[in-house]
Amino acid sequence: MKWTEGIDKLGLGLYFLLCIFAIANIYSVDQKLGEKQLVFFCISVFVGLVIFVGRSKFFENMAGIIYIGGVLLLIGLFPFGKEILGQKNWYKFGSFTMQPVEFAKIGTALMLANFVSSPDFNIKNKKSIWTALAIIGIPAAVVLAIPDVGSMLVFIAFFIALYREGLSGLLFGIGFIFAGVFLISLAIPPIYVAVAVLVIAGVLIAMNYHRMSWDVISISGIAGSILILCGLAFGSPYILEKLPKHQRERIEVLYKGEKAFRDTSGYNLLYSKTAIGSGGIWGKGYREGSVTQGKFVPEQETDYIFCTVGEEWGFVGSAVLILCYMVYIGRIYYLAEQQKSTFNRVFGYCFASILLMHFSINLGMVMGLFPTVGIPLPYFSYGGSSLLAFSMMTFIFFKLNYSDKNSLV
Repeated sequence: MKWTEGIDKLGLGLYFLLCIFAIANIYSVDQKLGEKQLVFFCISVFVGLVIFVGRSKFFENMAGIIYIGGVLLLIGLFPFGKEILGQKNWYKFGSFTMQPVEFAKIGTALMLANFVSSPDFNIKNKKSIWTALAIIGIPAAVVLAIPDVGSMLVFIAFFIALYREGLSGLLFGIGFIFAGVFLISLAIPPIYVAVAVLVIAGVLIAMNYHRMSWDVISISGIAGSILILCGLAFGSPYILEKLPKHQRERIEVLYKGEKAFRDTSGYNLLYSKTAIGSGGIWGKGYREGSVTQGKFVPEQETDYIFCTVGEEWGFVGSAVLILCYMVYIGRIYYLAEQQKSTFNRVFGYCFASILLMHFSINLGMVMGLFPTVGIPLPYFSYGGSSLLAFSMMTFIFFKLNYSDKNSLV
C-alpha cells in the first residue's frame, strides 16, 4: 500500500491554492504584510506536517485538555489581553499578537466530537443535549463577554454538526424567527410585527388544532412564546439604542445605507463596494486597483480582503474564488460523511461549518448584506493566528481522514 493512499489531494490542493492566492493579494495591498503572511504560511505548513506524521488518536485522547486550555486562554484575556480596535481579544508578545478565540474553536470542535462519539451520548436524551450545549456555550459566553460578537456567531456552526447527529431542526427555526422579528422590528413599526406574530400564530394553531395536545404545559409554552416574540418586537428599538454607538451604526447601515454613515461605520462598506464595483468583469489587473493601492479601505488586508480581489481580478476572479471555497467546503462535508469513525465525522462537520460561517459572514459583510463584525475570510485574511488555526484544523481533519481510509476496521 502506497503511503499517499488516503491523502485527499483535491482538498489539500485547494487549501494550498487558497493560501497562495491569499498571499499574492495581501502582497498587493502591502508588500511587508505579504512577506509576513508567507512566513506565517510556512510555519502553518510545518505545524501541519507535524500533525500529519503524528498519531490520529492523539486529538481524540487530548480533546478535553485542548478544550480546557482554549477556554482558559479566553478567560486570560480579561486581565492580560491587549485591546485592539476596541476589542480586548488579543495577547501581545513583543511585535507579535495572538487571538486565542481562533484556537478555542479547535478545542470546542475536538471536545464536541469526543463527547458525541462517546457511548454515553444519546441525542434524544436531555442530559446529552444539555452537556453538548454546555460544551459550545461556555467558550461562546466568554467570547460574548469580551465582547466579540462576530466570533460568537461562528459558534452557531457547531449546531450544524449536532443537527447531522440528530438534533431537531426546531432550534434553528426558533433562532431564525427571533432574529427575523428583531431585525424586521427595526425597519417597520413594532405594532405591525406584533400583529403579524399573532395572526401567523393563530393560523398555525388553527391548522394544527386537532393534532396538538392541549394540556397546561403545551398551552403555557405556546402563550409564552407568543408573548416573548411580541415583547421582542416592541423591545428591539430599545435594545438597539442600548448598544454601543459603533455596533448600533453597523446595524443601522443595513437599513439606511452606508452613505448615511460615510464618515463612521459606513466608510469601510462604501469604499469596499466601490472597489468591487470598479473591477468590472475582468478586473483592473494585479496591483493596479486604484482604491486598493490608494489605501482607501481600512482593514483591506484582513476583514475586507475580498474587495481587493473584486477590484484587481474582477467579477470573473471573484466568482472563481467563491467557487473554490464552495467546492472546498463541500469536499470537507463529503469526506466527513464518509468517515467510519463518529469522532472523525463530527469534527469534519464542525470544521466545514466553521469555514461556512466565516465565508458567508465575511462575504456578506463586505457586500453590505451583513453588519461589520470583524470576521476574517478563512486562509485569505492577513493574520498569523487565523491562518495557523485554520491550517491546524485542516491538517487535523485530513490526518483523521487519512487514518480512516487506511483503517482495516
